[in-house]
Amino acid sequence: MAGMEALRLLERLVARHGLRLARVVPFLVNRPPNDKVYYPLYAKCIELDLPISVNTGIPGPPMPAEPQRPLHLDEVCLFYPELKLIMAHGADPWWGEAIRLLLKYPNLYMMTSAYAPKYLPQELIHFMNTRGAHKVLFASDHPFLSFERCLTEAAVLPLREGVLARYLRENALALFRWD
Repeated sequence: MAGMEALRLLERLVARHGLRLARVVPFLVNRPPNDKVYYPLYAKCIELDLPISVNTGIPGPPMPAEPQRPLHLDEVCLFYPELKLIMAHGADPWWGEAIRLLLKYPNLYMMTSAYAPKYLPQELIHFMNTRGAHKVLFASDHPFLSFERCLTEAAVLPLREGVLARYLRENALALFRWD
């Protein structure tokens, strides 16, 4: 499904089922997220106040990595400053690039799905402990990474007081408008 049909479906899912997140997986179509084909989707997400996640980092399957480079989101965030955009699956090996974008754009976030917390890079932990406490969201990518494993590993991360609660729960509650 593509084009207006996909946008109408998205609108129905939000209205009827309370959908809270749209998704884009660039490696599946070999198109980076700044490709103009996505722009109607971004505009619709703004209209619906619906966050969207975009996979970033080198994908696990043998698929092209370049479309998932975080820098492609620079143009998207610039053209759509109201868009609530989440980099999903971390940003390996482009963590520094991703963090710079997180600093630059208020509505850009990162979700650490598909990344075991014990393997999060030190530069991301530092970012979470300083200017990025409100920008990083937890996810486990169950069943590939169990929820229990990820929670256990997250609990021992060297995070300042209050940062773990934001990472595990509070940032998602705020972004997805959950009471």
